[in-house]
Amino acid sequence: MKKSIRMLSSLALAAVASLALASGTHAETGKSDPAAAAENAAYADIEKTLGFVPAFFKEIPAIALPGTWEEMKGLQVNDKTAIPCKYKELIGLAVAAQIPCQYCIEGHTTFAKLSGASKEEVGEAVVMAGLARHWSTFMNGIQLDEAKFRAEIKQVTENIKKAIASGAQPPAPINVVDAKSALADATQNFGFAPEFLKRFPESGLVGAYKAMRDVEMNPATALPGKYKSLIGLAVAAQIPCKYCIIADTDFAKLEGATDAEINEAIAMASLTREFSTLLNGLQVDLPRYRADLARIAKSMAAGPQAAKKSTAKSH
Repeated sequence: MKKSIRMLSSLALAAVASLALASGTHAETGKSDPAAAAENAAYADIEKTLGFVPAFFKEIPAIALPGTWEEMKGLQVNDKTAIPCKYKELIGLAVAAQIPCQYCIEGHTTFAKLSGASKEEVGEAVVMAGLARHWSTFMNGIQLDEAKFRAEIKQVTENIKKAIASGAQPPAPINVVDAKSALADATQNFGFAPEFLKRFPESGLVGAYKAMRDVEMNPATALPGKYKSLIGLAVAAQIPCKYCIIADTDFAKLEGATDAEINEAIAMASLTREFSTLLNGLQVDLPRYRADLARIAKSMAAGPQAAKKSTAKSH
């Protein structure tokens, strides 16, 4: 009899705790708990949006969850922001690739492909991250004069604007075979050879210049120039590299990027760094994360109605 009473008491306490969680009240005191209410509201919104609550969200401390989710939903998941979702995810991937963060690499690659990114676009976003890291390392290491660098980038953009305004056909590319021809081609493209190129070791300049020219400066690649510059800016912002931030901001504006797009690209970089820190620091189980990622992808691919049905089944 006593055993039955204890069992009933345990069940009653569990029921009280469950009701408290649902209502946002503290299970022991019965008093209103704003933090619990905010956490529960976040879980409900995650479930409504994604079809279920992925396990990694449950690892995030309750006090941080509402704001973290609301930012992710409003910035990354939202398809009505300044930058289309595909390019936001490619920005996230580029940042993740050079942290590096396995969780974010897999997540942003999955969502970029769901948003229509091709294999070539995914690869190019990663290459842009590599180029940003490459030139950031060199320019910071040789301690370029910042004022002179700013002046050179300003002169480059002015020269490009003048060339576009004149309507002149772009000059035929020079066959780059050595350091001299690399600097000659740079002079043809920029109006002069910037100091960071002139100071690069001659033994590596041919390859380094070709990689920059053939990807970043090439208007015929998979990604539009504006988004390549925004990817470079996002990576630069969180290295951080003042030289690359200066250059990629000016080049993005030259390609038509608005202040809203520039700010959004940088915000996506900061969001990726935040989630990388959370997922790695909380040691989220990678196999479980992958399983949840696959489930999210399936739900998103099926459309909003599928997410609603999934939510209904879970209740």
